Amino acid sequence: MSSPLLDVILPVASDLSLPVVLERIVAAACELADARYGALGVLAEDMTLAQFITVGIDADTIERIGPPPEGHGVLGLLIHDPKPVRMDDIGQHESSHGFPPHHPPMHSFLGVPVLVRDTVFGNLYLSEKRGAPRFTQEDEDLVIGLAAVAGVAIENARLHARVRDVAVIQDRERIARDLHDTVIQQLYATGLSLTAALRITEKPEVRDRLAQSIDDLDRTMRSIRSTIFALEAGDREDSRGLRADIVKLVSRSENALGFAPRLTLDGLVDTLVPDGIADHLVAALRESLSNVAKHAHARRVDVEVRVAGGLAVVAVTDDGVGLPDVRRDGSGLRNLRERAAALGGEFTVERRDIGGTLATWRVPLERPTSPPSR
Repeated sequence: MSSPLLDVILPVASDLSLPVVLERIVAAACELADARYGALGVLAEDMTLAQFITVGIDADTIERIGPPPEGHGVLGLLIHDPKPVRMDDIGQHESSHGFPPHHPPMHSFLGVPVLVRDTVFGNLYLSEKRGAPRFTQEDEDLVIGLAAVAGVAIENARLHARVRDVAVIQDRERIARDLHDTVIQQLYATGLSLTAALRITEKPEVRDRLAQSIDDLDRTMRSIRSTIFALEAGDREDSRGLRADIVKLVSRSENALGFAPRLTLDGLVDTLVPDGIADHLVAALRESLSNVAKHAHARRVDVEVRVAGGLAVVAVTDDGVGLPDVRRDGSGLRNLRERAAALGGEFTVERRDIGGTLATWRVPLERPTSPPSR
């Protein structure tokens, strides 16, 4: 005859997805202790509940109850003193704060901490023992055993996620190398061939076409270099520098725009832009993208950050409704103009002939000095 604990361990430990593992832990605890309701509260750094995974309460009731608990009252007992807790009636305990409206009635209670590498990961909360007024010592022992297994399963799922992240990073780096070593080199060679052809042709229309193709190749190579950097930097929180900040900002603007902007980074962005100007540049880009998201109704946005000729330039181009919607010069545009002027630069907004708007924020890389006082 198999033991109840062994019967529930295999499903808990058989998956490497952390969200699935957490849900299975709660379900297994309810099955072991024959509890009507169960929850796993995952602790945040500030010792409140960052997640609250529940079993036994339907989605409609959860929505009517409102925000999940933060870890006060009886739930906070295990947070401040991570030891198993059993009680016959939650509402009668001195730490009880009562239940919010629409919350199902709960009386009997069993709480057990879940440790990962001797650190409290969260707490298992069980309530309403089926067919009995209280949870027993045997229930407590079984759930303590499950909590030990749960700690190992959680650590395994975390390690699996880290391995997967490393594999993704390695794949991104391989793609970046291929783009740099193969694609860019081929485009560069093609550009040299077109330049050579430009020198020997005498037909003006052919020269114009060749010159346009060379410019297009140059823009394409700049765009690919930006893509290479984005692949290498990714969206890792440990990425540092102005380039990384720009890549993250443009990537995260996809939520507001509904699509991903195209980004081109040109020049020694990290090397030549001083910290003080870099902060203003990122703020200006954030404001520009926000204006597009709010007013342009665009389907495409191109972002170019260029550092050359002693200037830092942010150009945001969209194919939206154009200048009429932005002429009102609200606080967003005014902030952009004032921020540029404070650094000795300028901010302009132009209507494009083909539709849409080009917003350009440019400032000198050396901040202007104040005239001497008399």
